[in-house]
Amino acid sequence: MMSNENKEVQIDALGDDHIATSAKTPLRKDAFDLSDKEKIEAIEKDIYHVMETLGLDLTDDSLKGTPKRVAKAFVKEIFAGLNPKNKPKLSTFDNNYKYGEMLVEKNITVYSTCEHHLLPIVGRAHVAYISSGKVIGLSKINRIVDYYAKRPQVQERITMQIVQELQKAMDTQDVACVIDAKHLCVNSRGIRDIASSTVTAEFGGKFKNEAIKQEFLRYIQLQTEFE
Repeated sequence: MMSNENKEVQIDALGDDHIATSAKTPLRKDAFDLSDKEKIEAIEKDIYHVMETLGLDLTDDSLKGTPKRVAKAFVKEIFAGLNPKNKPKLSTFDNNYKYGEMLVEKNITVYSTCEHHLLPIVGRAHVAYISSGKVIGLSKINRIVDYYAKRPQVQERITMQIVQELQKAMDTQDVACVIDAKHLCVNSRGIRDIASSTVTAEFGGKFKNEAIKQEFLRYIQLQTEFE
């Protein structure tokens, strides 16, 4: 049997190495038994206790509203992507104009949260697909990135989830995603390397072909300029 000390070492190593344990977000079966209102009330008490334990004076005008603000932000914004009711509807349309080349939506803003330290992940996602008969509204790609970003994450998982969701919606394997992001758990704590970023990629279907993959990578390197 593993000792408590060894378990703690293993947990610390897991967090520092940013290891993903599953391609699916780990959720309990009772994850949505509580309403958003009930979750906010419970989290508010927990945040109050954390701040109180740190020695903060929660009667101060600047701090007394913080527990509720944090609780509301967790449920309604930062981790809103945990709740399936917030999933965007991915309506697709027939590709009547017979566009047969890849479509690339690049520089999609990613705001997520590292699930090991609950610190921000900030970066850009680049998503592409090749139609097999269906097309999707451009904003829906941004929305699905935002949906999966709004939950405790590791970058490998969010990259895979974006691709898998679009593959399912569009009935094609020909989807790709590259994410380049900074992790504040690396930049602001531990090694405190403010210059480094993390790049992950998931290539499905035709994007596994080296020529098509390289074409996609060239597209996302193009500079977009507006007069």
